[in-house]
Amino acid sequence: MFELSKYITKNMFLKGFAALVVVLALVRYIFPSVAQDKQVQEQVVADTIQTIPASPATSAVQPAQAASSLSPAPASPTVYTEKKHPIFGVHNYKEAFPDSNDVQLTAALANGISPLADRTELEHRKSEMVFVGANPFYNLANLKRSVPYLVPKAAVLLQDIGRNFYDSLYVKHIPLHQMIVTSVTRTSEDVELLRGHNKNATENSCHLYGTTFDICYNRYVTVQPPQSPIRRAVQNDTLKWVLSEVLRDMRQQQRCYIKYEVKQGCFHITVR
Repeated sequence: MFELSKYITKNMFLKGFAALVVVLALVRYIFPSVAQDKQVQEQVVADTIQTIPASPATSAVQPAQAASSLSPAPASPTVYTEKKHPIFGVHNYKEAFPDSNDVQLTAALANGISPLADRTELEHRKSEMVFVGANPFYNLANLKRSVPYLVPKAAVLLQDIGRNFYDSLYVKHIPLHQMIVTSVTRTSEDVELLRGHNKNATENSCHLYGTTFDICYNRYVTVQPPQSPIRRAVQNDTLKWVLSEVLRDMRQQQRCYIKYEVKQGCFHITVR
């Protein structure tokens, strides 16, 4: 049987091994990237990937600020620095937001004001409520059958929903959009006029007590700072999924009751 030990002595083996170590050391010295850790390389590559630019309007707005429009964004675009959060939405809108008018009415009676007869009475009782007609965290629709006033607790809830919606869009790397508030507090006169056009309108509406508002789920306003690149288009369904997550969390925190309205295309919300 062929024996390698007859031809290679121990001394020859040690000399060969030492020569190999020297060669490898030279290779590492001349080409240091060869020995670079794979995970480090992957991290370097990941760090060089350019993230989606956006202008964080929330950074320029204080929570209590009341303004009809957002402050202009910085000239240079802001880059997302956080890990992108996934979008889940809710499994079923009707199951996630089932609170009927009776449930919400109980909360409205407990937390609200006595109904206003008309706009004239509103002028004398404004001190009981907070003006919500100008806020950077949401857009107010052209109100025809309601007035932009809520009891303080409901006003805080509405602003928190808008701010959380901004935050959620930002961490999901979605360009900022404002949700649209389509109905707020109604006077008794408003309810009667509304019932004249809509027989399904409730006579004893939660909107009478300054505790309730509606947020549209199929329309949004793009936040487009001046002199900035045009924002990429975002589907309304995507924004609806994000908004539904925010509202679900608010409801689970027991801050409000919510009804998913199909015909009106809105989330009907009453503060708890």
